[in-house]
Amino acid sequence: METGSLSVIIPTFNEEAGIAESLQALLNLVKGTQAFEIIVSDASSDRTPEILATFPVTVCRNAKGRARQMNTGARHATGSILYFLHADTLPPATFLDDIRSAIQNGKRAGCFKMKFDDENPLMSLFGWFTQFPLPVCRGGDQSLFIERSLFEEIGGFNEELQIMEDYDMVRRIEAHTPVHILEAEVTTSARKFQQNGIIPLQINFAAIHLMHALGFDQKSLIRYYRENIR
Repeated sequence: METGSLSVIIPTFNEEAGIAESLQALLNLVKGTQAFEIIVSDASSDRTPEILATFPVTVCRNAKGRARQMNTGARHATGSILYFLHADTLPPATFLDDIRSAIQNGKRAGCFKMKFDDENPLMSLFGWFTQFPLPVCRGGDQSLFIERSLFEEIGGFNEELQIMEDYDMVRRIEAHTPVHILEAEVTTSARKFQQNGIIPLQINFAAIHLMHALGFDQKSLIRYYRENIR
């Protein structure tokens, strides 16, 4: 395993509408890069697997569940650095150098700040808050890089969690080392806000955070999500 080698791990579920554009944009950022690979952990029932087959990526099939899919992707990865990225999120052009520099400077895990692909002032405000080291401001949309050794030490993602698995991961990482917030921004899709309404969706996300903090079980969180979010 080469020091500084980086594996991007992308979980996908029925992403046929946008995965080709996302992967091509990512590949354009890393053209000519050495010690780099893309692992897609796919649980789709649509045309996503056919589309993935046309790209220079490693595809592993898996049952649906983001935590399970990301762990599977990590097992297939060869890099000393794991970088977990959502299918509808694009990292900044400098992401490889940013991550490798952070690791070289002793940052064992971290994420980027985030902005949405929507210029609505409220969406800009939500993105602005991701610069702060607060648990409520962390999430999978910001992406996550972590040394493989630390990932294995803490046991990867908790596959019993279907919701809040990213916040659980950050909590367990921070028991060992801070999650460093890099200066650059990833750009993530605002499609869920557009489908559900900006304020209603944010209220529902806040409710799920509160339920999680109060100790509600996964069944309750999943039921609330399915009843209130499309």
